[in-house]
Amino acid sequence: MSVSRPEEGFAAGSSGYRRVLAVLALGGLANFALIYFVQPLLPEFARVFGIEEGATGAALSATTLAMILGLLMAGPLADHLGRIWVMAGSLILSGALSALCAVAPSWEVFLILRAAAGIALAGLPAIALAYLREKVAASAHAKANAIYIMGTGLGGAAGRLLPGPLSGLGGWQLVSLVLGVFSVLVGVAVVVLLPGDRHTRFPFSVLDIATGTFSLLRSGRIALVCGLGFSSMAVFVGVYNAVSLRLETEPFAMTPEQAAVLYLAYPAGLLAPAFSRRLAERTGRPVAVMLGIAGMAVGAALTTPDAVLSILLGLGLLTFAFFTAHSVASGWSVDGAHRAGLDTARASSLYLIFYYAGSSVSGTLSTHIWSAAGWFGVLGMMGVWIVLGLACALVLARQERSR
Repeated sequence: MSVSRPEEGFAAGSSGYRRVLAVLALGGLANFALIYFVQPLLPEFARVFGIEEGATGAALSATTLAMILGLLMAGPLADHLGRIWVMAGSLILSGALSALCAVAPSWEVFLILRAAAGIALAGLPAIALAYLREKVAASAHAKANAIYIMGTGLGGAAGRLLPGPLSGLGGWQLVSLVLGVFSVLVGVAVVVLLPGDRHTRFPFSVLDIATGTFSLLRSGRIALVCGLGFSSMAVFVGVYNAVSLRLETEPFAMTPEQAAVLYLAYPAGLLAPAFSRRLAERTGRPVAVMLGIAGMAVGAALTTPDAVLSILLGLGLLTFAFFTAHSVASGWSVDGAHRAGLDTARASSLYLIFYYAGSSVSGTLSTHIWSAAGWFGVLGMMGVWIVLGLACALVLARQERSR
């Protein structure tokens, strides 16, 4: 079997290619599981910590908001320390902080630990796609990106499906501990198994953190792709945050363990990365993204009736459509920066800053809107994000045609 030369990157199917993808996919799984395991536990947090249901969305928003700070630092840190050490440190530190959440004595301490974990969690997703572009042959970039995104999808699925049975055995604390330890182990695997990056080291600069990443917004195309990330994530997290609270009220009155059944819709998203790659190749990226956003709109609408089957189908379509749009847009940000001669790691970070800003804003608002205006209020807010996403996609489509 022929092995590609190091400067060309690992060829698809080679042992190096499989090792890099396996470790990064596991990293994506651990990373996203730590971000999202709190989502199905929001009603339990309200009971355990004695807080209002509308305030529980902060368990996720504190993490995703803090990730924005981490994403600003990840690119310069990777320039200074190397991508391997930033990705490994991200997994190990976030895992340790999440394990500490299990012994948080109060809601305030829990949120502080979640925010600290959020800063650490940003390292892996900010660097992973740029690392893949360096290590994998150009002909395999799209497939490798899709496999990594599938790993993050598995993490999101694990983060939403495991809390039900694990919390039944040992409360939410067991969930936090198990997922934290898993992340630490994967972080060690990153150091041991992944080949070092060839990235030139640069001095660490605070000024560079403040200005370097956001300077990429001068590229209108990258700015619009970031808008896609914000809007699609806002819809996705907003619906999932609010639905966990909706299922515990009449006419459903589900326990957390029963409500976890609805998260079986989440694995539908695992099929989306491979589908989105083929769709983008056939229709172009703007059309693929618009179809993804339109699918999210239909999925959200299907959750309207007070019927478990309809909600399950709606969440399944919403999840599949979200990962279709996100898979295309995340790769688009990196490829666009590469073609323009811009820093790919920082372009990935910038996309994720807007992506998690959408999560933070909508994740917090959706639980408050649910408490104040019910499910129709939540869907109204989702409609605003959908219109924003479609507008960005339409402008991008016009730009692509004029190239």
